[in-house]
Amino acid sequence: MEKLNKDIKEERFEKVYLLYGEEAYLRNQYKNKLARALGDPKDRMNFCIYEGKKIRQGELIDLAETVPFLAARRVIVVENSGFFKTSSEALADYVKNVADTTVLIFVEEEVDKRGKMYKAVKGAGSVTEFMKQNENTLKKWVLGMLSREGKKLSEETLHLFLSKTGNDMENIAMELEKLMCYTLGKEMVTSKDVEEVCTVVITNKIFQMIEAVAEKKQKEALLMYYDLLALKEPPMRILFLIARHFRILMEVKQLAAMGNDKGTIAKNAGLPPFLTGKYMAQAKKFMKEDLRAAVEQCADMEEAVKTGYMNDIMGVELLIVQYSYGKFRERT
Repeated sequence: MEKLNKDIKEERFEKVYLLYGEEAYLRNQYKNKLARALGDPKDRMNFCIYEGKKIRQGELIDLAETVPFLAARRVIVVENSGFFKTSSEALADYVKNVADTTVLIFVEEEVDKRGKMYKAVKGAGSVTEFMKQNENTLKKWVLGMLSREGKKLSEETLHLFLSKTGNDMENIAMELEKLMCYTLGKEMVTSKDVEEVCTVVITNKIFQMIEAVAEKKQKEALLMYYDLLALKEPPMRILFLIARHFRILMEVKQLAAMGNDKGTIAKNAGLPPFLTGKYMAQAKKFMKEDLRAAVEQCADMEEAVKTGYMNDIMGVELLIVQYSYGKFRERT
């Protein structure tokens, strides 16, 4: 990000940029920032946007070679193309010698660093990865946004807020906007305000549902499942998140058993540090064998649904009923 900021500030640009990584909020922020610095996004003669996996390499190259019309440069933004996960040989060769009057901006969630496109862009231009931000960075960011609006909140309230939003900056920004509108005219944001207006991200709803399962609160776990269905969450996505959650718990339990500290567990399990303690506490409520069996049974249920043996809504419901009733049964 430092390189991007420097290029924008000094107005000295590369011919090709790649912005990638799992943090969508930062990807989009810097895409827009870079695009505005390069030209006028409303100038449809010289500012073009391509999106999706059906983009033709030849068409893109032809456009890049076209001289801009009454402008200093032609700016081409290419999003979610998949070029960085396929061979894309023609384009990989072209980005090494992009026309002097053109700037290409590629925006991708995932890339293959071994691929020709990644290597070509890295050699000819600038590559920036946007990763999920750590707890301290998120806290400073939230506090900074609140401060600009003349608002404050305690450490306890900040922790509660982030526990509800997760570490996705786009989601945090949306929930923060709701919170600031709700507390209009107030300087101090309270935990009650957060509870009243902030929505629990779906992964945290899954956490709460598994917590109810672990404590054998079957009715509570099922009500949470029905709430997710009411929110139009597809049963197979819920099943995927349940399986993912059990895998994380299994990994957390193994790492904790090896004597790792919270920071190491967070890094290896891919968890936000402010949530790791909760996962460690939840993992203690399950036997290692039960967690492994749960992951396997989720896979079995997915197969049963896909082969038509089981209805998706009923399948997930049966899993919740089974896991929240006494001990886990043997996998059959």
